[in-house]
Amino acid sequence: MADLASTGLLIVDLQNDFIHPDGAYARGGQSSAEIAALPGRIRPLADRLRAAGGWIISTQFTLVPGKGGAPIISPHLKTMRPFLGAGDFKPGSWGQALVDTLQPADLTVEKVAYSAFYMTRLEWLLRKCGIDRLVVCGIVTNGGVASTVRDAHVRDIEVSVLADGCAAFDRTVHETAIAALRPVARIASIAEMETEWTTA
Repeated sequence: MADLASTGLLIVDLQNDFIHPDGAYARGGQSSAEIAALPGRIRPLADRLRAAGGWIISTQFTLVPGKGGAPIISPHLKTMRPFLGAGDFKPGSWGQALVDTLQPADLTVEKVAYSAFYMTRLEWLLRKCGIDRLVVCGIVTNGGVASTVRDAHVRDIEVSVLADGCAAFDRTVHETAIAALRPVARIASIAEMETEWTTA
């Protein structure tokens, strides 16, 4: 049985700029009902873990402002999301923050690429806080979620992925990504995890 005090619910990139109707992606015409539904679906599980003494960890995709305030954007992202501009995903901004439905987070990690481990303090925080098991949810399944899960795996961190707690902009892409993660992580549903945590 899992020790919930050493379990972290890792919420990948469920931020206002990705999800909120006033966020950067909505302004750019990029929205998804599946993605928008995630915070409400995940909230009861997050509350259960909080009550049991576990950890809520928010990863926050970040666009660091460069000279003149223009965000530093990797070429592939600039090509995919040309609408991103000054102020979007800015450190400390409303858009960069975890959505209200899932607040508050115990730990927050800014990230600049897909993986929440790449050039961040996440691994250091996990070790310092005694977190040895991650349950991962968020967006997008084939991007931030998959990269983070694989990086946790090579660090010998026990990982479960909530199949119905993740989403991508395309359902088939999501399902393919979940299937590809089976060799490196346990795949579970929110209901299955909630049942386990209720009896833990």
